[in-house]
Amino acid sequence: MSRPITLFTGQWADLPFEEVCRLASSWGYDGLEIACWGDHFDVVRALEDDDYVRGRLDLLERHGLRVWAVSNHLVGQAVCDHPIDERHRAIVPDRVWGDGEPEGVRRRAAEEMKSTARAAAKLGVDTVIGFTGSSIWHTVAMFPPVPPEMIERGYADFADRWNPILDVFDEAGVRFAHEVHPSEIAYDYWTTARTLEAIGRRPAFGLNWDPSHFVWQDLDPVGFLLDFADRIYHVDCKDTRRRTGNGRNGRLGSHLPWGDLRRGWDFVSTGHGDVPWEDCFRALNAIGYAGPISIEWEDAGMDRLAGAPDALARIRSLSAIEPPASSFDAAFGRD
Repeated sequence: MSRPITLFTGQWADLPFEEVCRLASSWGYDGLEIACWGDHFDVVRALEDDDYVRGRLDLLERHGLRVWAVSNHLVGQAVCDHPIDERHRAIVPDRVWGDGEPEGVRRRAAEEMKSTARAAAKLGVDTVIGFTGSSIWHTVAMFPPVPPEMIERGYADFADRWNPILDVFDEAGVRFAHEVHPSEIAYDYWTTARTLEAIGRRPAFGLNWDPSHFVWQDLDPVGFLLDFADRIYHVDCKDTRRRTGNGRNGRLGSHLPWGDLRRGWDFVSTGHGDVPWEDCFRALNAIGYAGPISIEWEDAGMDRLAGAPDALARIRSLSAIEPPASSFDAAFGRD
């Protein structure tokens, strides 16, 4: 099944947007998943200046690229997070941080996510990828014992903060694709099911599928695709290699930096880790996913100028896998 292959610009935001366009085009990418940080896409400027949006589209066109999605993970993280601290100060714009008072940061982050939906619509895309943050992630170790009421308050807080944002997404004709990821309200299989339930499974809220985060948690990325087929709004490709089994390297990473060999897992170039890519692409075919496949570069042990084209070649080869003869619904007995 032919799908566009894009490069997520989040790990390239130290470079000017025009330079990223030049590189991606030279490697043969079809387009970009544009990050809303660095100088790549400023959502406030996009809303205030039509020439700015036109200029971004002209740059893409000049390099033979297109855009199907923008990403605002960093601001989305601050909408629900607890605590709000210096980590957020380092990733959100000054206009969102303000004086740093936590509730003010959350409110301004929510307004910026509404602006992101409107800016995406002006850019001509219908999907925004991002994080939600979580007021209960800090309880994940479950000690001291966490009362059920506390967890329920966390999902209620998520719904209260994100439903008004999703109302604007509906108005703009744009969907939000949440990246299921540790530190978010939905970080594994069951928390994803609970998150969708918390907002009444409204269509404005779907999922960005990134198998790397499932593999190092010992979850099945293929089963996730099949079970949440109607919510797969976007796909990011990133690989993970596990290094557990020696009695020293832990699953959680031990607060060690990316690339440190003492970690129990790390991100690696697509096709060089433990993600079952062929099975994943067969599942994407089975559920009829026809959207972009976005490569997210995050391998601390490989030069990105070599790694990004290497990952593209791997994904191109997987794109040759043919869709099944029968439909997903028929194969799985669904009406």
